[in-house]
Amino acid sequence: MNVSLAAAASAIAFRDDGALPDFVAIRPEAFLPAFEAAMASHRAEIAAIAGDRAAPTFDNTLGALEHAGERLGEVARIFFALAGAHTDAALQTVERDVSPALARHSSAIALDAELFARVDDLYQRRDVLEGLSGEDRRLLERTHAGFVRAGARLVGDDRQRLAEIDAVLSTLGTQFSQNVLADERDWVMPLGADDLAGLPDYLVAGMSAIAAEKGIDGYALTLSRSVVVPFLGFSTRRDLREIAFRAWTSRGENDGPSDNRGIMAEMLALRAEKARLLGFASYAAYKLDDQMAKTPAAVRGLLETVWTHARERALQDAQALAALAVAEGDNSPIEPWDWRFYAERRRQAEFDLDETELKPYFQLDRMIDAAFDVAGRLFGLIFEPMPEARAWHPDTRVWRVRERDGRERGRFIGDYFARSSKRSGAWMSALRGQHKLEGGQLPVIYNVCNFARPADGEPALLSLDDARTLFHEFGHALHGLLSDVTWPSLAGTAVSRDFVELPSQLFEHWLTVPEILEKHAVHATTGAVLPRALLDKLLAARTFDAGFDTVEYTSSALVDLGLHETASPPQDPLAAERAMLEALGMPREIAMRHRSPHFAHVFAGDGYSAGYYSYMWSEVLDADAFEAFRETGDPFDPETAGRLLEHVYSAGNSRDAAVLYTAFRGRMPSPEALLRKRGFVAGSAGRGRQGR
Repeated sequence: MNVSLAAAASAIAFRDDGALPDFVAIRPEAFLPAFEAAMASHRAEIAAIAGDRAAPTFDNTLGALEHAGERLGEVARIFFALAGAHTDAALQTVERDVSPALARHSSAIALDAELFARVDDLYQRRDVLEGLSGEDRRLLERTHAGFVRAGARLVGDDRQRLAEIDAVLSTLGTQFSQNVLADERDWVMPLGADDLAGLPDYLVAGMSAIAAEKGIDGYALTLSRSVVVPFLGFSTRRDLREIAFRAWTSRGENDGPSDNRGIMAEMLALRAEKARLLGFASYAAYKLDDQMAKTPAAVRGLLETVWTHARERALQDAQALAALAVAEGDNSPIEPWDWRFYAERRRQAEFDLDETELKPYFQLDRMIDAAFDVAGRLFGLIFEPMPEARAWHPDTRVWRVRERDGRERGRFIGDYFARSSKRSGAWMSALRGQHKLEGGQLPVIYNVCNFARPADGEPALLSLDDARTLFHEFGHALHGLLSDVTWPSLAGTAVSRDFVELPSQLFEHWLTVPEILEKHAVHATTGAVLPRALLDKLLAARTFDAGFDTVEYTSSALVDLGLHETASPPQDPLAAERAMLEALGMPREIAMRHRSPHFAHVFAGDGYSAGYYSYMWSEVLDADAFEAFRETGDPFDPETAGRLLEHVYSAGNSRDAAVLYTAFRGRMPSPEALLRKRGFVAGSAGRGRQGR
């Protein structure tokens, strides 16, 4: 590495005083040498652990593994923060190179026979090892399981083949993600003044800002969810709604360099082969074996139970929307690009609730304050702005997080506005995780969202769905910030995939607690507090369109499961997708929330593959968990909040997820609370559509 690149690579780090990395000083070309040096250092650390002539002990094996790779983790977390939130062509080139290199690096460690022998020796003696805490034993069990699931027991050519598969899957996942980003970045529909019929002022202003950014006269629509969804809900131009909807749902499915169809087929085949090598009947069986759900049959049972209720409701709603369209003079069948438009009309008619009337009360800054307020009431956290601190983009904001007694708990970064350098969606991650090794380390957690940027001088306004997204991701952030465990591998969100959504989805409930809305939902122009009458309408309508929402989601989860549930995956995933939807009786008026060619949860990496169901699995938990507060009559009941903190938000993966939930609630839940929450069975809060 030359001197200048070595100096540049050294900038890819937290500063000596603990301040955030100097992102302005970071050069894309410095990442590869930084990764290479960090991986070399990690390999040396692993070799020293594996080659230790002393008999395996917890400290010289498990403890040493927890200390190893600190520099590699730091470089990777900084890089992938940029790759997701503020990327460019140079960073994408690095990502294509480094992703398979990291996969090969991880495989080499997982398949190191000497290293696994030491871990396995400790695991076999786990019941007689002295001095292990409960968390120590959990670390040993999870580390051993990780090695086995990564192929440590494979022999001969199978070991090499698994490493090759993991490297190729990493490359394909990166390519899939970059293809979706390219389609979202490159598609734009210029609009003139005559094309704006029905659109609210805030959306027109946002589209004007997009046009100015792209050098287009007038207005412009992009495929950012925060823009295209309200466009579909309000535009009276059916022809433009159809164009926008087709573009939105065909991301990753266009002829040319961004086509993901072949990538999907190859990934499904490789995942099935990986499962066979590891002794599982299917990739879904492999993924779910290590989750709360355990089996594809358990997942399918939940999803199909909910599907039956959701489809019945959606079919009823489709008839109501068709009648409304006819009454307004439109005799055309309801198409997927019509649903949101007529659903909004119906909501206004049935609940006298207009999104344009509601939105001025949901200012971004006020909703951030609301999330902080809830965190303070429940867990005693205080968020102090750090205006001098900056992360990777001028839009980012940084807060110092303290406990009630003034002790620092960590840092929180928020990056809220959509831009072309950011992948779509919303997520939480960590620049630094929490642990208690050698004095401990405070977490640095960030949220990324894609809300519409307001016109200059105007406040950013959120839809109710946007506000829920903000609360959802902040729930994940709290899971990272409140982590209180010893070992890095067990900290924060390092839990099973179908448990990790509990803290985020549960936190959404506090958005619509009346005392939170009455304090923070303030009109952007008049300063008036959200009127009680409008709040009552909002609460009455909260299960409105639940059939549509649930069909959108559940169909996606069932297709994900179906694509990974077979030992012989389809060569044409889109044909398989169509066949599964037909077998389900998918309402023709509704499309999947995420069609397979842009289903980043499933194909842009391994995270939610055969695991998109986990949002609903966690919703069973979160619906039941919030009922624990309802039962006390106080949404901020201190005793219940204390149990929630101890057994969920601060516990990380220190115990099995089912054990943690049972310790909080006293029992495991059933789906009934979820069905009530969504208004599908009697007892749901709010009138919704029940009994009409």
